[in-house]
Amino acid sequence: MAEQTEKTDKKRPTLTPEQEAEAAKKKAARAEGKGKGGKKGAGAAHAVAEERVHRDAPARLRTLYDTEIRAKLKQEFGLANVMEVPRVEKVTINMGLGEAVTNPKVLDTAVEELTAITGQKPVVTKAKKSIAIFKLRAGQKIGVMVTLRRDQMYEFIDRLVNFALPRVRDFKGVSPRGFDGRGNYTLGLRDQLLFLEIDYMKVDKARGMNVSVVTTAKTDEEARKLLQFIGMPFRQN
Repeated sequence: MAEQTEKTDKKRPTLTPEQEAEAAKKKAARAEGKGKGGKKGAGAAHAVAEERVHRDAPARLRTLYDTEIRAKLKQEFGLANVMEVPRVEKVTINMGLGEAVTNPKVLDTAVEELTAITGQKPVVTKAKKSIAIFKLRAGQKIGVMVTLRRDQMYEFIDRLVNFALPRVRDFKGVSPRGFDGRGNYTLGLRDQLLFLEIDYMKVDKARGMNVSVVTTAKTDEEARKLLQFIGMPFRQN
């Protein structure tokens, strides 16, 4: 019996204290996930949620909106109630990948890049219908998308306006025609290298994306004023 114990000890690899702590953490996460319903992946999701950054203060742009921009908009449009003042509700970033039809591996690269840009893991979008001329089948993965809200949304807009857009070559402002008539604005970016989070040496191909800013504004004029106060550099016609 003692000989068998010695043999098993010799076969078992030695772990460093850091590896042992990480293994214990994963084991505890799996046990907690099973205890909450036994769903597959629940422990992993809980572990990812624990890794999110806990902010000590709200986003800089959100503080600016609460202290200055909201009062300016209320005075600009003569609104009686503070709840009527337009605000940004969410930001959606969509990256279409037509080449994923023949090369599905580009989806992994796009997910990594969009995660680095937004700080949130995107979802993979699928085709809704089949198109024979493009060799596309319904349900096939053709893009990635992420929706940002609250502080992550304000932080992304802050980095977009102050860091990404000024890096555009011969930049003269964004188009003022991107409004949809209901107070929402869509902006197209041709290159992911505009964002400082992307490493130039790891990029194999330039991939564009669409950024949609959804607001509670009732008209395009209210949404335009809101984005102007936030810092969106609209092109002067």
